[in-house]
Amino acid sequence: MMNKYYYCILTSCTLCFFSLISLAQETPKDTSYWKKASKFGLNLSQGTFNEGWQGGGLNNIALGVYLNSKGEYTRDRDNWVNDFQFQLGAIKNKGDAFRKSVDRLFFDSKYGRKLGEVSKWYFFTNLNFLTQIANGRDFGNERMPFISAFFTPAYLTEAIGIEWKPTKFFSMQFSPGAVRQTILGNKNLYKAIDLLAPEYKFSNYGVERGKSVRNEVAIMQLVMNFDKDIAKDVNFKWRYQAFAGAKDLRAIDNRLDAQLTAKFAKYFNVNLGLIAIYDQDQVAKMQLAQSINFGFLYSW
Repeated sequence: MMNKYYYCILTSCTLCFFSLISLAQETPKDTSYWKKASKFGLNLSQGTFNEGWQGGGLNNIALGVYLNSKGEYTRDRDNWVNDFQFQLGAIKNKGDAFRKSVDRLFFDSKYGRKLGEVSKWYFFTNLNFLTQIANGRDFGNERMPFISAFFTPAYLTEAIGIEWKPTKFFSMQFSPGAVRQTILGNKNLYKAIDLLAPEYKFSNYGVERGKSVRNEVAIMQLVMNFDKDIAKDVNFKWRYQAFAGAKDLRAIDNRLDAQLTAKFAKYFNVNLGLIAIYDQDQVAKMQLAQSINFGFLYSW
């Protein structure tokens, strides 16, 4: 068990290390065509109460780290955007082990070719990867084993389509025939769940039991991106994705990731995050995750 956690931590550090190294390398001669921006954040909160404290409370500690890095190349009618995002957080209350609070590893690479010199429309091709790195458990059921794990699930999506980009901070992509793979790093995850909590009716993320990959073709995929400084030192960004699989048009997968970051005193920030998911391959109800963090922020 501990080896798996050490492996997750090592993987996270390795990803962060190579991301920082790549940013530190010498830029090519055509540096005027590249725009790069990166942010590293570290959040920590702690509360301690002695035996005489009458206001109520439970000793706790929470940790969180994130790294966002984006590079955009624009030359003539060509546009290439690479976006890397990593978030990992945990909280520990007295008497409990550390519990995961946020876990997201995201990479998106998109090449677009403008349809005309002054057009706001692009033909694009896109590769997107989304997963997590640490084990996850439903703490509402004491007997519940892990329901997610390292690269379980992971989503790889390939798309070709048309993009509308009316401003620098907003874009909308339409992709008929997008292809998505749902990948299970641990294809046997369902066995412990069926044994210890059969009432849970685990969906196995839509992957056939005993297999590691599920392939889906979409009739339509819609992606919208917004990323703008709405005030001085205040950034608001969100990404919405809708994936309509060809097999069941009534079961459209929806996901929204939103983040508001306010920077102050040069190296500190307040960060508000929201994730909303509706995916019947996971559970037939809305999933919501909200967080508020305060901590250190370094941008370059």
